[in-house]
Amino acid sequence: MGRLRVTDWWERFFAVGIVLKGLDGVLELVVGTLLLFISPARIHELAVIVTQPELSEDPDDFIATHLLHTAAGVTGAAVVFTALYLLAHGIVKVVLVTALLLDKLWAYPWMIAVLVIFILYQLYQLTLTPSAGLIALTVFDILIVVLTWHEYGRHRHRRKLEGQS
Repeated sequence: MGRLRVTDWWERFFAVGIVLKGLDGVLELVVGTLLLFISPARIHELAVIVTQPELSEDPDDFIATHLLHTAAGVTGAAVVFTALYLLAHGIVKVVLVTALLLDKLWAYPWMIAVLVIFILYQLYQLTLTPSAGLIALTVFDILIVVLTWHEYGRHRHRRKLEGQS
């Protein structure tokens, strides 16, 4: 039974994190597309259906009450903005994750830059409306930046060595 080197762990964490980012991007594409075809009234109806079982057990359930409150405040313009926002995020994430999985060196600095922009925006949002979910997402994004930076350095070094041989 072989022992894993530290870089093997880095590579595994990086691969898992990048795949999760890619799945997040696909989910954003799906939700963004659905939002373009679902009316605000239907969104509120769906929120009621989804939260009803939980609220009947616990009328003060934090997630269910916030989901219902958010759905009630959705307007046509907000739906279109959210849909376009999610579609843009999703496209960027899916393209960059695909390029990283194909080992395209140019994608590493782009992924780092995009995530830093997301992190800055998330930190701004945290100053307005702190939430555990946003904190967790921000910490996850910071971890992905560190892992991407590490992998970028490894790949650049490997390619430099390959160029010398």
